[in-house]
Amino acid sequence: MQLILHQFSLKLRHTFTITHESRDVQPTLIVELRDGDFRGFGEATETPYYGVTMAKMMAQLEAIRPLIENYDLQSPEQFWADMHPHLKDDHPFALCALDIAANDLWAKKQGQPLYKLWGLDATKNPITDYTIGIDTVEKMVEKMQEVPFPLYKIKLGTKDDIKIVQELRKHTDAVFRVDANTAWGVEETLQNAIALKELGVEFIEQPMKADNWEGMKRVFAESVLPIMADESCIVEEDVARCYGFFHIINIKLMKCGGLTPARRMIANAHKLGLKVMVGCMTESNVGCSAIAQLLPLLDFVDMDGILLVDDQVSTGITIDYGKVIYAEENGTGAGLR
Repeated sequence: MQLILHQFSLKLRHTFTITHESRDVQPTLIVELRDGDFRGFGEATETPYYGVTMAKMMAQLEAIRPLIENYDLQSPEQFWADMHPHLKDDHPFALCALDIAANDLWAKKQGQPLYKLWGLDATKNPITDYTIGIDTVEKMVEKMQEVPFPLYKIKLGTKDDIKIVQELRKHTDAVFRVDANTAWGVEETLQNAIALKELGVEFIEQPMKADNWEGMKRVFAESVLPIMADESCIVEEDVARCYGFFHIINIKLMKCGGLTPARRMIANAHKLGLKVMVGCMTESNVGCSAIAQLLPLLDFVDMDGILLVDDQVSTGITIDYGKVIYAEENGTGAGLR
């Protein structure tokens, strides 16, 4: 099995702004595992907020190149378990890319789409939202009108959050979700929830700091809208911790280490009665096509990454007014152009 590392810079269609940062270009690492004529692809993006750089990911993978290239891939789950001790430090973005590539390669060698090998039925998949990043109200309206959608996720965390949603509501009947990216306090969250519910908002994502568990306990009990964990739910151990503090968890493949742990997190969350969303980063079709394999297991999904970037490097799924359409290829369906 041959390991090939590809570095790309994805140009964003608009400057993407959240509470933590703004960016116009997204560096991304595509991991390719090649076995004869079969090629599996996985992805992880450079994310300075989490201390993840291209150099760090490359160095992590190069350090275990002999282990990877001499591995007899029979089970993606066992491959993840064997790679995890070497790639678990900090946020395991490199492990995610490697795990996705292994799942893709394994399924392509089996001659089936990955979700079918998992025994999943994709006839009732949830639709994806489209994210509107923080900007002037005028620009946010323009972004929304540029991509007509039935479902929008609105990034908040300003002093005028309610006014922003009020203005956007004037221009569409679409369902709204909001993501405060840890910018609010307890009282602000509770009061905003009342106003946002009247504006057709479905739920609030990560309103407060990730470690504000005392505040989240009160918000969980009193909020008129469901509350979703994002920064508070990173790895498998966080799922149980979110029980009684959040109604929904948002799993990011890059943060938890790939498809293999994400499937376990989904199963554990549903056992606890938590609803589950899988979210994307601003990534190429390689990462988004991996998320698509999980759709039959999800209550909600945020996988609009390929609509936020000018993806000239990869192929895979397509999105039609929120509906995710699988590629014809096996595995995750992803490929490089």
